[in-house]
Amino acid sequence: PSPMPIKNTFPSPGDTDLQFLLVGGDLLKVRSSSWKKTRFYKLQEDCQTMWHESKKTFKFNQTFSIKDISAVRAGRQSEGLRKNTEEPVEGRCFSIIFKGRRKNLDLMASSEEEAKQWVTSLEKIMSNMENLNSQQKTEHWIFNCLRKADKNSDNKLSLEELKDFLHQINIEVDDQYAEKLFQECDQSKCGHLAGDEIEHFYSLLTHRQEIDTIYGEYAKTTGFMSAENLLEFLIKEQREEATLADAHRLINKYELDDKAKEKQLMTQDGFLMYLHMPEGLVLNPTHKAVHQDMSQPMNHYFISSSHNTYLMEDQLKGPSSTEAYARALIKGCRCVELDCWDGSDGEPVIYHGYTLTSKILFKDTIKAIKEYAFKTSDYPVILSLENHCSVEQQRVMAQHMSSILGSALLTSPLGDQMPTDFPSPEELKGRFLVKGKRLTKLEACFGPEETAGDDGSLTEEEEDDKEEEEEEKKKEGKKLKLAKELSDMVIYCKSVHFNGFQDAKDNLGFYEMSSFKERKAMALAEESANSYIRHNVDKLSRIYPSGTRTDSSNYNPVPLWNAGCQIVSLNFQTSCNDMDVNQGRFLTNGKTGYILKPAYMRDLGSEFDPITLTAGPWLQHKTLHLMIISAQQLPKVNQKKTSIVDALVKVEIHGVPADTADKETPYIGNNGFNPMWNENFKFDVYVPELALVRFVVEDHDSVTDNDFVGQFTVPFTSLQMGYRQVPLLNKEGDPLPSAGLFVHIMIMDA
Repeated sequence: PSPMPIKNTFPSPGDTDLQFLLVGGDLLKVRSSSWKKTRFYKLQEDCQTMWHESKKTFKFNQTFSIKDISAVRAGRQSEGLRKNTEEPVEGRCFSIIFKGRRKNLDLMASSEEEAKQWVTSLEKIMSNMENLNSQQKTEHWIFNCLRKADKNSDNKLSLEELKDFLHQINIEVDDQYAEKLFQECDQSKCGHLAGDEIEHFYSLLTHRQEIDTIYGEYAKTTGFMSAENLLEFLIKEQREEATLADAHRLINKYELDDKAKEKQLMTQDGFLMYLHMPEGLVLNPTHKAVHQDMSQPMNHYFISSSHNTYLMEDQLKGPSSTEAYARALIKGCRCVELDCWDGSDGEPVIYHGYTLTSKILFKDTIKAIKEYAFKTSDYPVILSLENHCSVEQQRVMAQHMSSILGSALLTSPLGDQMPTDFPSPEELKGRFLVKGKRLTKLEACFGPEETAGDDGSLTEEEEDDKEEEEEEKKKEGKKLKLAKELSDMVIYCKSVHFNGFQDAKDNLGFYEMSSFKERKAMALAEESANSYIRHNVDKLSRIYPSGTRTDSSNYNPVPLWNAGCQIVSLNFQTSCNDMDVNQGRFLTNGKTGYILKPAYMRDLGSEFDPITLTAGPWLQHKTLHLMIISAQQLPKVNQKKTSIVDALVKVEIHGVPADTADKETPYIGNNGFNPMWNENFKFDVYVPELALVRFVVEDHDSVTDNDFVGQFTVPFTSLQMGYRQVPLLNKEGDPLPSAGLFVHIMIMDA
């Protein structure tokens, strides 16, 4: 029997789905219409790694980990399968969609039953992985590393294998320490560890000194924590308004030892479990679900928005893909961009005009949007059209949107009279709104037809760039005209040119909105912040990245949120600090993609100016005292076997200029497994409702830039106080399974 000290967290060996994956089978891997090759796939004994064997080399290669899968889709749902297979094989096809940027794996089974079995089994094992708690994930990870270190697979560890194992888990130890650990555990004195000795080694390894200290201080009942002791900890340290019933609930929920649970005691293992669960994390668990008022007018919210949504990479020659829309929508994005051009056979296409980026069909894009729009959030999705099409193909666009989106597409104002304000996200749940040019005023919906008004001559981004792109206009020769069928679909988001705040106030309806290039928007946010805030109280503003960002890089969205701009569009396809901050801004409120703006940004008479920061309800000066205590299981950045993380932690505050700050700990050499800093920081935060706190872990490098290890960004007002675990996300924004920071947070009125 395996001596590894790991509880089996998976279905029992008799589970037919698990058995199916462990036995494995042949699947046809589809890369193109001509490249289709048979591969033998199977799940490894660790129940979390898939391997495949090539028929040519008969070698097994690790392909992917179950935790890297974002979804398994039955049928010909992926772009690749739709393009490279025929409709009759629909039931035999399925795709594995990965987190991050990895390409989909398109597969075909030999029968429909077999395809169903693969999909069911993979989904089941993914769900089991999802439901593992932190402790089990750690055990799983350690189990894997032990398995890799046990070179001769004899279920025993020699001293050399032990050293190799310590490397695997990212901890550099000198030989003396490794030998000391080894001697301490080798009770049978036979030169290797087996069975209980590995168990003992595991407990020495995962022992956390800082938890000993905290637990020891409150475990006042025969060496354990009673419900009363736990309550004292929750009130005194965690600053929670807790009751004895809350303490009992936590013991019943997280205590692992049944005997202790019977006596309503919490052991140190149960206490550690609590710290890794939602109640113990840095993010206030009540903010994870929808907790804001969703019945305010739609423009009173910050709205998660994507620019050039169709691109997977850069803006010059990168691929366009319907997958890019699926990814953005699954990340909670609520405003996607469609750059539409005339295509062949009368079918409009989407791509980045005048460049070598590949093209996708408009109708395929609308189908993908329909499928993924409401998987993460039920709240409305805005389709931002950059329309370069002829009138004929615009009619085709309107037809596709109408037939594919059906009644979910909003084609007339809500209610039976001319509105004076936006409907709320709540009223628009499950609906699609088109943003673009419109031939008439919205009032025309309620009276006789009028044809006066905008002829939709230029697309919005071109209009804003017209000084710089006069040459481009000459090339185009004639102005674009607008098809009535498409124009009539624009209801609450009519695109107009911006001629200054006063003009907008005097002449524009609430539904008439402008798009601003980042440079112009940043200048307005710096020079006329208060006017911008008031403008955004009854209008929508969309900001988009400069055309010079051909690498799909991003800009800092924070100054634009500070000016009340709702639709701050970023290149979702690019991993960077700005996207991390964006993910942090939309982390709460059920990841709906809508965050209610503070009250002082929803008031037409607001005096708030984030630059000058005069007195007002926005000034709620707080002092943030933060202690960075330790980290656990930081992954190796550099996969070279000898490299160990030299970890340091940066804490950044993003908000109004007066609040923007960052501080960092010293680095701890050669320890990514359990580095400890006990470093104290103090920050002044003047406008907490607009502030975000970003925790960043880096691998120190004295020669080049530090390497990014992981980060977590959380709104200041969603921080929990006391001893808290901070989960870490990788550069794609997905969780690092076992990695985390342990911190202490205190927020006081200054």
